[in-house]
Amino acid sequence: MGLHWQDWPDAVRALLRGGCVIPAHPLALDERRQLDPRHQRALTRYYLAAGAGGLAVGVHTTQFAIREVGLYEPVLRLAAETAAQATRPVLLVAGAIGRTAQAVAEARVARGLGYHAVLLSLAAMKGASEDEIVAHCQAVAAEMPLFGFYLQPSVGGIPLPARFWQRFAAIENVAAIKVAPFDRYATLDVLRSVALAGAEARITLFTGNDDHILADLLTPFAVRAHGREVTLRFKGGLLGHWAVWTKTAVDLLGRVHAAPPGEPALLALDARVTDCNAAFFDVANGFHGCIAGIHEVLRRQGLLRGIWCLDPKEGLSAGQGAEIDRVYRDHADLADDDFVRAHLNEWLS
Repeated sequence: MGLHWQDWPDAVRALLRGGCVIPAHPLALDERRQLDPRHQRALTRYYLAAGAGGLAVGVHTTQFAIREVGLYEPVLRLAAETAAQATRPVLLVAGAIGRTAQAVAEARVARGLGYHAVLLSLAAMKGASEDEIVAHCQAVAAEMPLFGFYLQPSVGGIPLPARFWQRFAAIENVAAIKVAPFDRYATLDVLRSVALAGAEARITLFTGNDDHILADLLTPFAVRAHGREVTLRFKGGLLGHWAVWTKTAVDLLGRVHAAPPGEPALLALDARVTDCNAAFFDVANGFHGCIAGIHEVLRRQGLLRGIWCLDPKEGLSAGQGAEIDRVYRDHADLADDDFVRAHLNEWLS
């Protein structure tokens, strides 16, 4: 029998509904490109100590190739076991990819490890009909609550029309949607579709638009649905960007939740956060170094030993390291290096 979001502990459900920081968890490797459990645990401890409300594991930032080398279950297990040592609830989200049989199997693995939801990538459904994609989502939702995921096409996502998102939002076991098309028009499609499905009270919206993080969080989105106006808000974020400088991200989200919509001082930070993201995600080179860029920041802080990826071809692009140097200079107040330095030995123990 599958897991439903109503089966979650009240504290976990409150975490999701209230909105929180959910870093997309990187993969710690050694120089042989083998799992480095010590630093993998340290990363999880860092995110939880920084105040993250949840963890997303087995997602793009964790590297989809973990499945090909037999690391999907071990990495999910390591994060779940480390999170279980926390003295507060943690929302655990597992990435699920592939066609239906694979995605359902991964959802069952996640459920068995105590995860609460799956972030369902639809990239493998490229070429499928809308009916086939909806049926795919329903099959996975029968196993686990879903985080919908609108992934930007530049890193493998597929364009999805508003009609699909309305049908997706109508699935009862959809608890949240990560909206990450890096496209204002497509973002509005998802929000309007949630309202048209009458699902705004059930589905919590998380931004994945790393190019507009604070703007998404600060904007009251007024949409029309069935002759009524509905105002929707992004409550939190599930972001690769938040895998670094996480303490600052938690502080910023707290400020957003306490501030009136459109707070000018916070809006002014949106462009600065986006500038940092451009360096970390290697926008200048079509996102080629997006995972390596995150690794580089964590390496500088001592949370990773190197920037190794499972694919030896993945690394920093030419000039990306200099761009990271620049954003460290220009936006030093957004870094959390002092916080990491104070606790690193504890997390590595």
